[in-house]
Amino acid sequence: MPFLLRRLATQRLFLQPRFLTTSATQVACNPDEPTFLQSVEKYYDSAANLSEVQPHTLAHLRAVDSVLRVTFPIECENGKYEVIEGYRAQHSRHRLPVKGGIRFSEEVDLQEVEALASLMTYKCAVVDVPFGGAKGGIKIDPSKYSVEQLERITRRYTMELCQKKFIGPGLDVPAPDVGTGPREMAWIQDTYAQFNIGDVNSAGCVTGKPLSQGGVRGRTEATGLGVYYGIREFLGYPEVQKKTGLSGKVEDMRVVIQGFGNVGYHAAKFFQENGAKIVGIGERDCAIYDAGGLNVEEVFKFYRTHSTFKGYSNSATIYDVSTRILETDCDILIPAALERQIGLRNAANIKAKIIGEAANGPLTPGAHEVLESTGKVVIPDLLLNAGGVTVSYFEWLKNLSHVRFGRMNKKWDERARSKVVALVEENAGRELTEAERKAIVHGAEEADLIYSGLEDTMIQACQETRQTAELKKVDFRTAAYINAIQKIAAVYEGSGMLFMH
Repeated sequence: MPFLLRRLATQRLFLQPRFLTTSATQVACNPDEPTFLQSVEKYYDSAANLSEVQPHTLAHLRAVDSVLRVTFPIECENGKYEVIEGYRAQHSRHRLPVKGGIRFSEEVDLQEVEALASLMTYKCAVVDVPFGGAKGGIKIDPSKYSVEQLERITRRYTMELCQKKFIGPGLDVPAPDVGTGPREMAWIQDTYAQFNIGDVNSAGCVTGKPLSQGGVRGRTEATGLGVYYGIREFLGYPEVQKKTGLSGKVEDMRVVIQGFGNVGYHAAKFFQENGAKIVGIGERDCAIYDAGGLNVEEVFKFYRTHSTFKGYSNSATIYDVSTRILETDCDILIPAALERQIGLRNAANIKAKIIGEAANGPLTPGAHEVLESTGKVVIPDLLLNAGGVTVSYFEWLKNLSHVRFGRMNKKWDERARSKVVALVEENAGRELTEAERKAIVHGAEEADLIYSGLEDTMIQACQETRQTAELKKVDFRTAAYINAIQKIAAVYEGSGMLFMH
């Protein structure tokens, strides 16, 4: 085949719509249900019609600004070479830098990356983080590669981003996602620094780094903690209590988590620490359910050791088809795995009264409508899992300021509080115990400030979403999208939108 024809054929294959083919999606979704990207666009269009924003601004915001596709060879252990495929999409640069994770997954392709980049734009706007949206990925299963190979793949991908100006503290700031973590972020940061000698802010080119490389305390658990804060807030709203019949108290809740990675584990951990009962946990190969409750730490240690829940408990039920956990009896269901886990095939079987989207796009539009029509409350992904990007923003600020949060004011605060304690002791006629004194005098550490900032951010975003939902008479997902669209449109229109007229 001539070169030009081969190239055109490759492009046609590359541009074909892609439907996820994971077993979970096959169980959940009908063949004619929209793809992840189509789902995001459908949600956007529904909200755009109610946003009162100018049509030309809406059209601009809907489109992805820039995309990058790269391929490069990697030597395998058998001496042969494999061509690795990677992507980076920048959806909106109304704010710079753009922000979004990098995932390692065999399911990665351009369509998924574009959808996730779009969602990141709206997510940042919902929680008032001043970033545009981006996303990246490498089409590999990281479990099939050695650490040395993963490092070479990560560094080569970063080199491509550097050469194409798709990374930088003021341009595009990646973060961890599915299949990546602090280790990969450290490799990215080091590679960027080698290509940008003298850039004093190079640590800010990526977030989610280890503490030793400029990371921030609280980033690892940020998304899971944000999920907890968000669901806790919605539980407290009288209209949610009326619709679901739930008490509004976290300690009364029975919770099921699908996906036991970083987000799912920490969400389960914070719910259990605050009195909720974790009755079900699902992973790829199987799921475990126990109406009497599961010990999150013990289950996590067992799963890490054995890579399965089988054998953990004689009293628990094990599901070989892991998606069955979505349909078990509970008050709160938290899908924390991948997109399109609940579709028209299984939406009617969901028993939970509140569905909190800790993953990106776990519900199809059809499933969302089914759940809402049957009295369920869906707390959308662009709001609920924004804890990660919020704390990434804090890490970025730390890297640009070159000082740890709390370093400048911790001792000053403690001295001021000590004086207040001394006055209280004098007037009360008794001295406080050492434990009482420490609790009152203790100045805020970095983690304290991060947790406080995240909690305040989630409370504010939940309140804004609630108010818009009441004002527009829409569900919480549509309300969150409306808020995001209006905030981004204000930036575009306020700046004059160069070359748009």
